Amino acid sequence: MAEAGLIDHTDAAAGIRSRALEGPRGARPRRVLSRRNIILYGTLFVVAVYYLLPLYVMIVTSLKGMPEIRLGNVFSPPVEITFEPWVKAWATACTGLNCDGLSRGFWNSVRITIPSVVLSIAIASVNGYALANWRFKGANLFFTILIVGAFIPYQVMLYPIVIILREMGIYGTLTGLVLVHSIFGMPILTLLFRNYFTSVPEELFKAARVDGAGFWGIYFKIMLPMSLPIFVVAMILQVTGIWNDFLFGVVYTKPDIYPMTVQLNNIVNSVQGVKEYNVNMAATLLTGLVPLVVYFVSGKLFVRGIAAGAVKG
Repeated sequence: MAEAGLIDHTDAAAGIRSRALEGPRGARPRRVLSRRNIILYGTLFVVAVYYLLPLYVMIVTSLKGMPEIRLGNVFSPPVEITFEPWVKAWATACTGLNCDGLSRGFWNSVRITIPSVVLSIAIASVNGYALANWRFKGANLFFTILIVGAFIPYQVMLYPIVIILREMGIYGTLTGLVLVHSIFGMPILTLLFRNYFTSVPEELFKAARVDGAGFWGIYFKIMLPMSLPIFVVAMILQVTGIWNDFLFGVVYTKPDIYPMTVQLNNIVNSVQGVKEYNVNMAATLLTGLVPLVVYFVSGKLFVRGIAAGAVKG
């Protein structure tokens, strides 16, 4: 027995020595400063600086007074922070004949954006749902027309739409501009919703049909509750596109109801008096604040919507 125990201990010791000679097993740990990581993070850093540097210059310039701006160092932080450029850009800057700042344009943009977003998303979601789950006669032709419409340049249709809105009696009104934004947002939104609803398991739709649910019952009770991510994607796209629009705003409205972007253009391109760069920067930041807030608040849902089928064919 003693000899057997000695042999077992000898075999165990031999096994340990052999494993020690073989060296460590498993994947080799990666070096933190490898060539791959240096290139990857270096590229990301350069891209981040490229996009953040103009924003930094805009912010610091908007917080400086004109005497400090005339010193010429655009990258230096403000020696004495002032919010007067922001107040003037919002309330007293001249945007043409009126000198009430961007406040009037802000509320005009709100009155344009909210109904346009709601109307376009509501119609496009129903279109995408119908094209994905209800095969009706002419569905493929209808979808093809929508896709072609998404790639038609806006400039080609400016004048015909002016004539249509004039004949309808809504040219130069907010109603006409809301209608234009809703129509032009329809093709891409319908494509997004169709692709999303196509990714939903077909068995779920068939089970609802077997249970007796109809077109609207399936849409409101099944599709709508599980489609929050794609609705957020559509909302961000529409809010960003409509709020930042300049072309439609200047063509289809009049000075009293100009959106915020048109008023910003009037402030920045003003040639009367001294060029107030701090006011211009503050006005630009105020104009872009709403899309930024919307994106940062709902950014996670935006990523989920894209990953869940927003770009799937």
